[in-house]
Amino acid sequence: MEALKTLFWIINILSAIVLIVLILMQHGKGADAGAAFGSGSAQGVFGASGSANFLSRGTAVAAIAFFSTCLILGYIAAHSGKNMLGLQDGEKPAAVTQPATPQPVPAKPAVIPEQ
Repeated sequence: MEALKTLFWIINILSAIVLIVLILMQHGKGADAGAAFGSGSAQGVFGASGSANFLSRGTAVAAIAFFSTCLILGYIAAHSGKNMLGLQDGEKPAAVTQPATPQPVPAKPAVIPEQ
């Protein structure tokens, strides 16, 4: 189960990074980051519709992957049988040992400088 959870974590993180990059590359109303990566000449690479259709579909796929892995990880966390401390249900944390009686710290005598 841990290997599957690790796989979902990796997919979640990668889809979040891809989602951020794709959103930043899309055209905005003002100056956009897509122009910095050469999206102006995207008609030759992505077809006559340009990069807008490709970036929109890629963003939708990355968003679906991100949200579905978030839901799956939430389901796994809710049904794993461990609480927030990482303990099994009904298990108590280890007792913290403290010294029996604290020892008083002797105070240093005040030193008065001679004049």
